[in-house]
Amino acid sequence: MPQHVNGCPTVEGFRALLRKHGLKATAQRMAVHEAMMVLVHASPDQVSAQIAAAGTQKVTVASVYNILSQLADFGIYRRRLSGSGKMVFDVRSGNHLHLYDRETGEFRDVVDEDLTDLVESRLRRRRFKGYSIDYVDIQFVCHPTKRKTK
Repeated sequence: MPQHVNGCPTVEGFRALLRKHGLKATAQRMAVHEAMMVLVHASPDQVSAQIAAAGTQKVTVASVYNILSQLADFGIYRRRLSGSGKMVFDVRSGNHLHLYDRETGEFRDVVDEDLTDLVESRLRRRRFKGYSIDYVDIQFVCHPTKRKTK
């Protein structure tokens, strides 16, 4: 059984990651992950609303924020900061690129392994005095195009 689908941990993969970090697969953590599997990039408010809509658990927004933060601290999820300064979490923790729609505040994944590899290989050859690169996080800020109608 695969542990990830499109870079997102499956339910079983998520349970394995929790075990690896000494965390229990509580009903609240599982509800948060199930919501994140649907949303992919989301704020705690959005995750809380998704959980409420599913009707499977009752989890406060504060608890959702704490769970998301803990998962990001362990590297299971990643934090993203929107252009408006709002914290958004990404269920896909592997290296990938993003489009950030400045009008809607939404993130979209860009799958371009060649570009990611090119940037990473270029950075590996560079030295930044006093710093080591942990990972590459590239975000393209964009807006929807307006097509003219005839």
